[in-house]
Amino acid sequence: MTLGAPLLPSPAERTATADDLAACRELLRKGSKSFFAASLLLPKRVRVPMLPVYAFCRVADDVVDQASEPGAVEALQARLAAAYEGKPHDSPVDRAFSDVARAHDLPRAVMEALIEGFAWDAAGRRYKTLSDLHAYCARVASTVGVIMSVLMGVRDPKALARACDLGVAMQLTNIARDVGEDARNGRVYLPLAWLEEAGIDVEPWVARPVFTAALGGVVERLLRHASGLYTRADLGITMLPRDCQASIRAASLIYADIGRVVFGAGFDSVTSRAYVPLGRKLWLLLRALAAPTPRVPLPHVDRDAQVGPPALPEVQFLVDACARSNRRGR
Repeated sequence: MTLGAPLLPSPAERTATADDLAACRELLRKGSKSFFAASLLLPKRVRVPMLPVYAFCRVADDVVDQASEPGAVEALQARLAAAYEGKPHDSPVDRAFSDVARAHDLPRAVMEALIEGFAWDAAGRRYKTLSDLHAYCARVASTVGVIMSVLMGVRDPKALARACDLGVAMQLTNIARDVGEDARNGRVYLPLAWLEEAGIDVEPWVARPVFTAALGGVVERLLRHASGLYTRADLGITMLPRDCQASIRAASLIYADIGRVVFGAGFDSVTSRAYVPLGRKLWLLLRALAAPTPRVPLPHVDRDAQVGPPALPEVQFLVDACARSNRRGR
């Protein structure tokens, strides 16, 4: 059965089967080993509905990325609408996602933002400033953070802001790791203004990607920014249900560890691609289980009030969407 094809919607409401959920689980297992490993620590009440959401996101990304004709984004938007109407397209992923989206009142605007981010990817969009890059990360990563929060039953704007921080931090880490691979595919995600400041002429470099000390400085700068966001996100972990904290802490530790590997390579993510070995991931999972919340005070944060810094401006629309959804559910 083709999971990513733009199939016709069902004429009547359809619900997911156990086989549909199994197909979603397999997509997660194959698609993101780090996220899959961290998800094993989630309680069943969160892990099960998370699978269709991840699967729909994965399929949506593939549909947009592999589209050879115009209209793929519009078709995907229609597919999303059908799922929210309870008449999902004839696919295990769509059926399972439709059930979860309606049962948990997932804001449709969040899913639409995710699809917009995939469209930006497909168009080869580049980002001039860090703020521009934040806007991209908000769509392709912070969306997942707020969705996970909603599935956990957390809609507090302060907690959602921290979930967005974690999503941006993770995506920035991915960008730092994949500089060479992206360039060889004609893509640049590092802020163009930073590259210009470092004296790097983008087009000749993309045509022949090589590592230089100047490029390493840009990668280091991005990772240091991501590190600050991981620290901000740590506060949000304390605002999650106790049985969810270890999983999110594990995801944070594993992704942040990719930055450690890039650091160990002298910030050279062109010559080779950093990865965290399985043994190291298992150790980080155990560390998260032993200490799911940070043990040291976070700088410049009022831990007692559990407020922390304001949400990044570029993610505020996601926080607002989930907060509005919460008010409607009351």
